[in-house]
Amino acid sequence: RRRTGGHPSTARARHSSNSAMALNLNKLKLDSVDVAGKRVFIRVDFNVPQDKADPTIITNTARIEGALPSIKYCLEKGAKSVVLASHLGRPDGKKVDKFTLAPVAKALEKLIAKPVTFLTNCCGDEVEAACADPAPGSVILLENVRFHLEEEGKGVDAAGEKVKADKDKVAAFRASLCK
Repeated sequence: RRRTGGHPSTARARHSSNSAMALNLNKLKLDSVDVAGKRVFIRVDFNVPQDKADPTIITNTARIEGALPSIKYCLEKGAKSVVLASHLGRPDGKKVDKFTLAPVAKALEKLIAKPVTFLTNCCGDEVEAACADPAPGSVILLENVRFHLEEEGKGVDAAGEKVKADKDKVAAFRASLCK
């Protein structure tokens, strides 16, 4: 997958290697990468404001709108699929329902005027299978990456104590995102 973000003219792509541990962080402009027929992975900023009484309501879609040029660019250039990953809020490495990206998927679908597949996790066998060979032109939004302690490397356990992520689990998490 290709990792990108921002507007196509300023977006950067980071090529991921096939090695589970190595991430090549050399950056290229998105418009200098041939995305035709490829799966494109974009780490977007969908940390959008939500209604305090009803967190399923997004009160401002500006951050979603900000990612649209890159998403549309990839689709227009023939990307097989665009897989989007983001965080929302600070769930401290635990699944917190009010921080699900499901409402973001609905808002994105309206803004992009095409179906968006929402996956209820961001890593693991089911996500890897869903992203491996999607229909051409697919847009997939993964669940909140911060539901996993391994995304930031630290969090809080059920007792409220600070915890650090295990190095091997962080490596497995990153490897799953790259598949």
